[in-house]
Amino acid sequence: MQITNEMIKKLREKTGAGMMDCKRALEQSGGDMDAAIEHLRKKGASIGQKRSDRSAKEGAIVTKVSSDGTTGVIVEVNCETDFVGRSDDFLGFGRTVAETIERHKPSSVEALLSLQANNRKISELLDDLLARVGEKVDVRRFALYQTNDGMISGYTHLGNKIGVLVELSKRSGDAAPVGRDVAMQVAAMNPMVVTRDQIGPDVVERELDIYRTQAKNEGKPPQVVDKIVAGKLEKFYQEVCLLEQTFIKDSGKTIKEYLQDAGGNAAPHLTVKRFNRFHLGEETS
Repeated sequence: MQITNEMIKKLREKTGAGMMDCKRALEQSGGDMDAAIEHLRKKGASIGQKRSDRSAKEGAIVTKVSSDGTTGVIVEVNCETDFVGRSDDFLGFGRTVAETIERHKPSSVEALLSLQANNRKISELLDDLLARVGEKVDVRRFALYQTNDGMISGYTHLGNKIGVLVELSKRSGDAAPVGRDVAMQVAAMNPMVVTRDQIGPDVVERELDIYRTQAKNEGKPPQVVDKIVAGKLEKFYQEVCLLEQTFIKDSGKTIKEYLQDAGGNAAPHLTVKRFNRFHLGEETS
């Protein structure tokens, strides 16, 4: 059967695959459109197998928050090159993954891949994307936040290289921009915890040991070492505890003070219950 340009164009519109890939698929399937689509999907799977040992540390962080602010999703999808990571096909797949997580609330990446979006399994959509972009693509990780009495905000930064979810203590019309500001703070300043009492005693002791050693190596008198160490520990708390950080939009306030002002006369004050920050390609424990 003769493969016409119109047939190739139609297959390309259906699959998004390259012109030559579409032509070869139609040739191998004898012009059968459905068989050609299946061939391209299988080709995507084979690309994934061939590239299973390749490094995929580019890609995008996608966040999705429900319209009522009670559910939030953050997901990292990886590929091999920044060029593919910025493409519409890749980012569209990331958004579909985030929407599927929000809707079905899977417990793991493996469970996610078996779920359906637009009458197709996520694993099948992944194979299709592999066929189109010719790179290894992974859904690496995700986090899902749900709340009954709070409000969740999401934010992406640096061209989808960093993403953040934040849960505030209450929902209100005024809380939405506050949640975004706090998420921006987390993206920019990378705190470890919300409050200092969430830092483990082993971490505090490690910092104290470092500061004592530094003071002694600098020849500080023994009578002032403790004061120096205490001051450095306080500075450490101000750097790693979200509520004690200087607000990036107003250097005259801490995040705690910003939240108190934003909450007005309400009691208790608006505060942060938790946050999650993904940085593209970072090592995780």
